[in-house]
Amino acid sequence: MPRTGQRLERINLRLNREAKRKLERAAAYSDKTLSDFIIDVALRRADSIVGQEEIITLTPGEWQRFQTMLSNPPAPNKRFKRAFAERARVVQR
Repeated sequence: MPRTGQRLERINLRLNREAKRKLERAAAYSDKTLSDFIIDVALRRADSIVGQEEIITLTPGEWQRFQTMLSNPPAPNKRFKRAFAERARVVQR
């Protein structure tokens, strides 16, 4: 990860000597500073986790079903009506 912009935030880490040496070796092999290496690896892992939790991926069939349901939603049932009434009671504008 190239250094871009000013870094204003700080994170302090405590780790054992062996772990630090391993990170330093990996950073050296990657031709990066230790900080740049740790930031790069952590951000790539964070992107992966956030993507898994926040991005919904649908198959073409699922996408078609989703589109159909949006265009032709089912009629509200009793449970939906109760939930909507409860929401109206709890959420006041």
